[in-house]
Amino acid sequence: MNTIIICAFFAVLLPYLAKLPLALAMNKEGKYDNNYPREQQARLTGFGARALAAHQNSFESLIIFTMAVAVTLATNTITETVQWLAVVHVISRIVYCVMYYINQDKLRSLTWFIATGCSLAMIWQALAS
Repeated sequence: MNTIIICAFFAVLLPYLAKLPLALAMNKEGKYDNNYPREQQARLTGFGARALAAHQNSFESLIIFTMAVAVTLATNTITETVQWLAVVHVISRIVYCVMYYINQDKLRSLTWFIATGCSLAMIWQALAS
């Protein structure tokens, strides 16, 4: 169970860690506009726009993974397979952000599919038990 909880912890942290490159990009635009950050973010291009997308998608990804963790814990189906799926999900999400930052769209999409597939497989494992 510790592996699942540790993975959940890192998955929750990821959107906030993904904010760091976004904040750097916003700073490069002159300064971080804390009064109107969303307006400033909407003006970003290139790396900054990709960093914003990675940040936002990290929150979106958290929804399905959170459900997968909840279903796994609620059904007590914490198998070794489920734990590996959780680990691969988190690693894939980290790689996903990196691929966004370095503008590798095909690899980014592949890691998105892997992470999403892991979450769905975790739920499937609970159904199959």
